[in-house]
Formats: sequence, structure tokens, C-alpha cells
Amino acid sequence: MRRFWLTLFSVTVMIAGVAMFLTTRTDRPHADAPTGKLHVVTTNSILEDMVQQVGKDKVEVYPIVARGTDPHEYEPRPADIAASVEADVLFHNGLNLETGGSGWFTKLVETSGKHFDQEVFAASAGVRPRHLTTNPKEQDPHAWLDLANGIQYVRTIAAILAEKDPQNAPFYQQNAAAYTNKLATLHESAQRQFQDLPKDRRVLITSEGAFKYFGAAYDLTPAYIWELNSESQGSPSQMKAVLAKIADSDVRSLFVETSVSPKSMTKIAQDTGLPIHAQLFTDSLAKAGTTGDTYYDMMKWNLEKIHEGLSKA
Repeated sequence: MRRFWLTLFSVTVMIAGVAMFLTTRTDRPHADAPTGKLHVVTTNSILEDMVQQVGKDKVEVYPIVARGTDPHEYEPRPADIAASVEADVLFHNGLNLETGGSGWFTKLVETSGKHFDQEVFAASAGVRPRHLTTNPKEQDPHAWLDLANGIQYVRTIAAILAEKDPQNAPFYQQNAAAYTNKLATLHESAQRQFQDLPKDRRVLITSEGAFKYFGAAYDLTPAYIWELNSESQGSPSQMKAVLAKIADSDVRSLFVETSVSPKSMTKIAQDTGLPIHAQLFTDSLAKAGTTGDTYYDMMKWNLEKIHEGLSKA
């Protein structure tokens, strides 16, 4: 009985917090006056940028997970729930990024009164999923790290925006076409560029195993310490496995992601004598105004730094 009253109290407090936020906040313009824009919520900054590139001044975008924060495990705030209640469209990555583990996004959708395939859509729709090595039944969520998949994301986003706002459909489709052409040019250039590396040097060592899609797209073999950020990180067996992979290759550089602790990769660098060449973007864009603060720029950075590191003499 005590547990029941504690649960009831928690729910009441959350609802009251959302109601207060909706009636008092001033940071979101449409809270007090309509803007005429399509209100879009995205689960992370990568999707935020894609929506912004397509929708431009016709959309108002609210990203749930802040830049630099891990989207695998997240605890929604009252502001996130309030924005979701008001949203015309919610985009999530799909492929178990937000709905695996704690299932925080599914709970958010239910709390905000939205429905999958009505107001809530997976930007990864149409992408051929890859699966985890440690759990072959589970999909790897990091599809956007292959630019060809990123292009599919943009097309899906444009189609949904056009459906929800048919008056501006030509505007969205025109922006999407220009943006996907830009992404395709970068993708094709990178595919050619990596062909100059010997096979035994096309091994990409990172902390998290987020680069399966990237490796398949650019003919690299990904190796990593752990497979997902939500798992235990840097265990003795994980460290031993990646050290063996390094020993069997002609790897010249290591890489660490911006969204993880560098502790484990620093230990690998100490044990092998190899340098950590650069930080890479995976689950989040950089802070606004810095290198890697858009999807195009994060991918361009990753491609350039990885090729540079693997090419070192």
C-alpha cells in the first residue's frame, strides 16, 4: 500500500510540473502565441539538424537529448514532456536507440499522449539494419554514420514534414534534394579516398562499437572495446580482445568518441604505444558554433580524421 501511494505521489508531481511548465515558461515562443510553424521534437541533435536543414524557417525544433549527452539511456525532464505534448511530429532514430534498455522514449510517447506512426516516426525507416555482435538479435542503432543512410533519414523526414504540412511540401522536398546531393558528394568522395589504404591498415579502433555501418560504407574493419555505451565499459576481457585485434593489424592510430570517457582508450594507448589521433562524433553533434555542430560537418570531420590517422607513416 505504501508503494502505491508513493507511485501516485510521483505521478501527481510530474503532471503538476508539466502543467506549470506549460503555463509559465517563456523560452519556447509557441507556448504563448502561435508561430504558424510546424512544431517538431527530435530525440537527439543529429535529427534536430536534419529536420532544420529540411524545414528551415517553416519548423520549430526541440531536441530532447542535449548535445554531448548519451541518448542510449536518458531520463526525460518535464520540459521534454511538455514539448512532446505540444509537438505536431516527433522523430526518433529507431533501431533500439531510444526504445532499448530503459525504454525511456516509449514511456515519453505514452505520457505525452502521442502514437507511433501517427505523430511519432522513426527517421531510420527504410534503412537496412545491422546487428550487434554480442547480441545478434538486437539491431545496431548507429545507422547515420553511413552517409547513404543519412540520406535516407533526410528523405524520410522530408516525406513526413510534407505529409503533416502539405502547403509547404514543395519547400521541404526542394531543401531535401539540395541537402541530400551535398551529402552524396561527401559520401562518394570518402568511398574513393579510403581505397588508397592497404587492407591491414583499414582497421578502425574506437571505444564504442558504433562504426559497423561506417566500416561497411567505407571499407574499414571496426574494432572496439565495448559494443554499446549502455554496457559495462573497459572490462579486462574487452581490453584483451581489442589489444589482440591491434596486434594482428598494422594500426597506426587510435580514436575516442566525444560522448565517452577517454579512460579505457588512454590505457590502450599506453599499452600499445599508439597515439589517440582524434576525437570522433557518434551519438551527438558538437556544441553550436564549434566544429562538428551539424550532421554534414560531423561526418566530414570523422571521415577526414579517420583517413588521416590510418594513413600515418
